[in-house]
Amino acid sequence: MPKSSGLTPPAGRAVVITGASSGLGEACALHLSRVGFHVFAGVRRSEDGERLRVAATGRLTPVIIDVTDEKSVQAAVHHVTVSTGEAGLWGLVNNAGIAVTAPLECVPSELMRRQLDTNVTGQLLVIQGFLPLLRAGAGRIVNVTSAVGNVAIPYLGAYAAAQFAKEALSDALRRELAPQRIPVVVVQPSRVATPLWDKMPDVGSRALERAPEPVQDLYRSTFPRFMETNETHARASRTTPDDVARVVFRALVAKRPSTRYGVGRDATGSRVLARLLPDRAVDRILKAIVTPAR
Repeated sequence: MPKSSGLTPPAGRAVVITGASSGLGEACALHLSRVGFHVFAGVRRSEDGERLRVAATGRLTPVIIDVTDEKSVQAAVHHVTVSTGEAGLWGLVNNAGIAVTAPLECVPSELMRRQLDTNVTGQLLVIQGFLPLLRAGAGRIVNVTSAVGNVAIPYLGAYAAAQFAKEALSDALRRELAPQRIPVVVVQPSRVATPLWDKMPDVGSRALERAPEPVQDLYRSTFPRFMETNETHARASRTTPDDVARVVFRALVAKRPSTRYGVGRDATGSRVLARLLPDRAVDRILKAIVTPAR
């Protein structure tokens, strides 16, 4: 890679990526290993790790990481510390996450806690654990969020709350770690057809079914229609997991990375909506989602 490109060659540097079992995380782990990083791919099951190892180059090492389990994170940090030694880490890609989809009135407290624990508290736990290695390796943090971190869409309120929180966490970290010269970068993908979206209908349907009958009646028409439209848009999206992987790579190698990278039209459009339009105008745009069909 030419020096004039403003990009730092991977040259076997070590990166950790969470949520690498499938979807965006898997695509990022495989891409980063192909282009020259040594990837510690965080998975929750050993069989997923072995599948990744077979699919990747020799520069991918699976690591069991459950971001909601402090002991699991500590064990992963120890494993990577022993493996990297004084070289430390070049990058930490926080990608692990779940998406709770349901009317907020129907989201039980335990499901909301799981949403926030996985997408927010767990991310901070991982960051805290790996920061010493990032300091040692003059590394950086890449937080993968979503276009929903710009505009809160009806029936994605729990997920949006987590993504807004992760955006805020990223902003605060960027400012706190700037004196230590540890960049914090956000990558915001548009909707992409991944297993994350496949799980949404079941989670949402179960949440709705647990609500009292009069509450269910309020959403029987609009929520299923939203889920069907959402899935259609995700599958029709031109943004692919490989597109996201390439942007994550750029965020890791740019000598002066941007604070945020949008990937796809949804990400760009939602940022424009959030910045330029008043709340009521955005409400009108999204009104069709919660208006019963006639």
